[in-house]
Amino acid sequence: ECLVNCVPNIKFGIAFAEASGPCLIRHSGNDEELEKLAAEKLMEIAAGHTFLIFMKNAYPINVVPRLKEVPEVANIYCATGNPVQVIIAETEQGRAILGVVDGFKSKGIEGEKEIQERKEFLRKIGYKL
Repeated sequence: ECLVNCVPNIKFGIAFAEASGPCLIRHSGNDEELEKLAAEKLMEIAAGHTFLIFMKNAYPINVVPRLKEVPEVANIYCATGNPVQVIIAETEQGRAILGVVDGFKSKGIEGEKEIQERKEFLRKIGYKL
């Protein structure tokens, strides 16, 4: 509901890892491929009380503010279109996400051309007037 209310034509798959009871990966969505991808990737992570969303037709910035308002959401590690690596700790009891590597390391400081390109992109996605 939260995602569809943010962007009406969003396509998404969401998966949630239980940390008690049957400890299953629960999943839902309105795009079968994204739902399957979310469930499979979250099974690879296998850290309890974690959720993962894959989406199309929207940018993370379109949904993050509303996701933060969902009472069950305690923390958001990243919201990105970049490649991500998840840093996991494992004990006898279970697994936990310690953090994420979001994208690549910085290569330099932007100049005037890059500033203009950034502003144009933000306008294109409706984030800046």
